[in-house]
Amino acid sequence: MLQRNNLKNREFSKVGARSLMQLSTVETAKLQQIKPCEWDRIPKCSVQSNTNPSNCFGISVTILVKNGEKHLRSVLKALSSFDEVVVADTGSTDNTESIAKSFGNVTFATLPFEGFGKTHNQASGLAKHDWILSIDSDEEVSKELVDEIHHLQLDTKMVYSFPFINYFNGKEIKWCGWQNETHVRLYHRQSTRFSETLVHEGIITHGLEIVHLKHPVHHTSYDSISDFLIKMERYSTLFSIQYQGKKVSSPLKAFYHGLGAFLKSYFLKKGFLGGYEGYLISVYNGQTAFYKYLKLYHINQSC
Repeated sequence: MLQRNNLKNREFSKVGARSLMQLSTVETAKLQQIKPCEWDRIPKCSVQSNTNPSNCFGISVTILVKNGEKHLRSVLKALSSFDEVVVADTGSTDNTESIAKSFGNVTFATLPFEGFGKTHNQASGLAKHDWILSIDSDEEVSKELVDEIHHLQLDTKMVYSFPFINYFNGKEIKWCGWQNETHVRLYHRQSTRFSETLVHEGIITHGLEIVHLKHPVHHTSYDSISDFLIKMERYSTLFSIQYQGKKVSSPLKAFYHGLGAFLKSYFLKKGFLGGYEGYLISVYNGQTAFYKYLKLYHINQSC
């Protein structure tokens, strides 16, 4: 049910942890029980809206979030010139909801988390505009990118990508594959959508022209070592569920995937140039790969 809220804009500050990092054990168990053919039976979300009647760009921004209070204010502040921002919450227990509702252009929704691709598409379905700008809750859009989007002549046969600058420990990360990163995030929902996968979701670009924008999004995916551990646990679990019965794994294969990921990140992608941060990210990449395939081995054995 849609409700209007006339709260005025307030001042704010930076970006939140992705839903992946907060996926609970109960939610993970539910994902294992849901078949793709049953996704249409997922309970409908509840929605509360603060959207203004004016139309700034004819673009709706969508954000998935869970427990994103640390950075959500600055994320939303950067998007203040858009007339609608759909904040789709997948079960926050912190102040995410109250922060979101303090912004006059926010439509606040609660959604069940059924994988990133599926949930992204549900969020876009709540928007009033067909043009969708998808931003994660740990991503702050630069003012220059907002201006660049404002001056676009949007074409439904095109999708739009832009660069991402990644940060960890207060530093821009230029190694380990974190540099030169671009993603398609602006699209027309009548022309395409997100792939409906649990992880590695992305906007489907087949048959569409990709336009590369110049200005960046600033991405702070990890605020601490704990964030690395939480995300590694959640990501590896989703990976094992997604590829259950589709990929073969073993403890030895898990070991080689982990070792290979570390060596690739630290040497081939020059993580050694990044000092402590480069080493830590490379270790994280190796351990994530190891646990992905180890969990996949165990889940395949349970079939």
